[in-house]
Amino acid sequence: MFDVSQIALFLDADIIGDENVLISQISSLHEAREGDLSFCDQAKYLPELPNCRASAVLVRKQDLKAVTTTALVVADPYLSFAKISRWFDWRDTVRANVADSAQVSVSAVISNTAQLCHGVVIGENVRIGDACYVGPNSVIGDHCVLGNRSRLEANVTLYQDVKLGEDCIVHSCAVVGADGFGFAKAAIGWQKIYQLAGVRIGNQVEIGASSTIDRGALSPTLIGDGVKLDNQVHIAHNVSLGKHTAIAGCTAIAGSTDIGDNCTIAGLSGVTGHLTITSDTHITAMSLVSHSIKEPGVYSSGTGIEKHQSWKRNVVRFRNLEKIAKRLKKLENEMKNISLNQDLGKRE
Repeated sequence: MFDVSQIALFLDADIIGDENVLISQISSLHEAREGDLSFCDQAKYLPELPNCRASAVLVRKQDLKAVTTTALVVADPYLSFAKISRWFDWRDTVRANVADSAQVSVSAVISNTAQLCHGVVIGENVRIGDACYVGPNSVIGDHCVLGNRSRLEANVTLYQDVKLGEDCIVHSCAVVGADGFGFAKAAIGWQKIYQLAGVRIGNQVEIGASSTIDRGALSPTLIGDGVKLDNQVHIAHNVSLGKHTAIAGCTAIAGSTDIGDNCTIAGLSGVTGHLTITSDTHITAMSLVSHSIKEPGVYSSGTGIEKHQSWKRNVVRFRNLEKIAKRLKKLENEMKNISLNQDLGKRE
């Protein structure tokens, strides 16, 4: 448990109310009870503040009038909530230990402050830094590096030659360093292109559950500092993701695509291969990016949801767009000719 004064000091917040109130967990405004800390970050939630039963609430100064409990006044309640949430994390502190069932190569260099859980397999020439956690049944292939304080949850697989920076989190069943989808068309079937490079991942990267990052063919796949990948995201071989780019669930990035810094790609989107997407680009949900984006901004593709019968009629219209465009161009030319003839008639 923490008292409000500790939290306020950490968040640089002003306390309006009882600074000795004890906080045991964080809850939403409508679910909060005594002992809880909550937050109000949007105007639409303001009506919930007067009836909120939390012991303390993170709010902006202009919203103080609606608070009936202890207030912690901050500039950005949502960011403050994000910062303080770590204090209440369910994960145990890393305990220096190597489980008896772990299989560790004699050439591996493991910090004496790391924790390797049951069933872990560590390959040749692996280096694992201070306070790292490797969850049950995770496998780290030869020549991999895990930077200080990085964490692999249960059943993570790092293929050979994958290097993670510091303070990374890789969630369960993620696979990093599998072969990229590289094949050359042969007389019969396909000739495999062996993927000879690895994966390089920066600091403070988070990789969601069941996500996959393929190894490069001749040069490594690159994931920049601060990148955040949701669950079931696929990053193909030789992709480069810039710093602090975030990609939501079930999105797929095809090979050799270069995505800049501070980009966001919403869920169920697809990016075709060998493209360049400039920094500060934002792609909305279920979009298909099929050409390079050279100017920052917000981009979308696809159509919005509508009633089925209307959608079926519009699908037919979409198929006729080229014909309609040609007819429109013809009409425009005819109108120009009519206008030109009228002008000539007036002059005569």
